[in-house]
Amino acid sequence: MHKGGVQKNTTPIGNPNDPETLYYYMLRFLQHSEVMHVSPRTIEGRRTHLRGFITWCDERSLAHPADITRPILERYQRHLFLKRKANGQPLSIAAQQGYILSIRACFKWLTKSNHILYNPASELDIPKIPKGLPKDILSPSEVEQLLNQPDLNTAAGIKDRVIMEVLYSTGIRRLELCNIKVNDINMEKCTLMVVQGKGRKDRMIPIGERAITWVRKYLEDVRPEFVTIDSNNYLFLNIYGDITNANWLSNMVTKYMKKSKLGKKGSCHLFRHTMASLMLENGADIRYIQMILGHSNIETTQIYTQVSIQKLIDIHTATHPGKNKKPENRPKETELSKIMQN
Repeated sequence: MHKGGVQKNTTPIGNPNDPETLYYYMLRFLQHSEVMHVSPRTIEGRRTHLRGFITWCDERSLAHPADITRPILERYQRHLFLKRKANGQPLSIAAQQGYILSIRACFKWLTKSNHILYNPASELDIPKIPKGLPKDILSPSEVEQLLNQPDLNTAAGIKDRVIMEVLYSTGIRRLELCNIKVNDINMEKCTLMVVQGKGRKDRMIPIGERAITWVRKYLEDVRPEFVTIDSNNYLFLNIYGDITNANWLSNMVTKYMKKSKLGKKGSCHLFRHTMASLMLENGADIRYIQMILGHSNIETTQIYTQVSIQKLIDIHTATHPGKNKKPENRPKETELSKIMQN
């Protein structure tokens, strides 16, 4: 393990001498997930969720898969709803959904593998996540203000600037950025190959000339300072010469957001939202934006048609019949009140 790595929790839950417990079936299920080429991130999420569920079951003397019924799973779902984090806040709907989806996947496997007779989780309801709009989108001038925050007199500052330039130019996800390798960027054609992005899908997307210029500077002047004997061919390396950590990326962008004093909140995904919204406002076809972002369903991309208010304003101004009509006689306050009441 490289420095800064995270040690997995491998402490058995329940009777360590009983191979038929929920814990040991969880290990077999996770191994099956690896064989089925489920992404490592999804597998680790399942491990965390199932350990939480099995710990809850162990506290109630529920040790084996056959002990779990649908009413018990519904009790656990209520437990998730009422659970509070260390800061007193409830679990997000997305977090609750993650737990239930992991449990459903595990019990589906238990049933198909004939470890249990029926699946108690088959009809378990999944919490619905509201489809909200991105809260904050940056304007082009605000993006420039944010990009200008790193100290370019330091190697770390240049690396931070390059990372944000790539995020803004491509709209890729933070994990996709972490996994970029040097040869994934074609400097001549201005393209980036996203290898095994979300859903384990590859896609080729454009990257702007300005971002390419910054990447060149980083490769020539900065990256050699981070390379070690054990370094792989990843583009962005941490101080140990290892792959950049996704949480570090979020903290880095959040730091510069605060420093920029823009009065808006956001992190790596803010660049993704901003790029898609600004491209749409500038006339890009939503299907091309879908391809760049790597959305499997265009409905996911269409959220930006609601965020891109400027295009709606332009259409409203150009087509509304009352666009150029100014009131000849401004209604008096009493007359205005009557109008509003009617």
